[in-house]
Amino acid sequence: MSPDSGRYGLDVCLACIEACERCTAACLKERDVALMARCIALDLDCAAACRLVAAYLMRGSDYLAPAAALCADVCRRCAAECERHDHDHCRRCADACRRCAEACSAMASA
Repeated sequence: MSPDSGRYGLDVCLACIEACERCTAACLKERDVALMARCIALDLDCAAACRLVAAYLMRGSDYLAPAAALCADVCRRCAAECERHDHDHCRRCADACRRCAEACSAMASA
């Protein structure tokens, strides 16, 4: 992996963490929080997976590929859940998750 692709992967992961954290906070303020429970859970899981990949990228871990594969899967699931909801924060999160899933899939296969 080139330094540029590693930097891009890190930037995408950090953007996804931010989008997921913002989505979580906004979901918790929705009128029917129970309806948003799955979205909140996946936002938290996705942000955690992205944090792991970001840390592995920063220190050049040998475990980057399997962590990136997991992150890509969680990001895809989070994007799919967010797309079910008609909220701007969910749409922004879904977009960030899709970008991160693509980057992590590339890192997993590098």
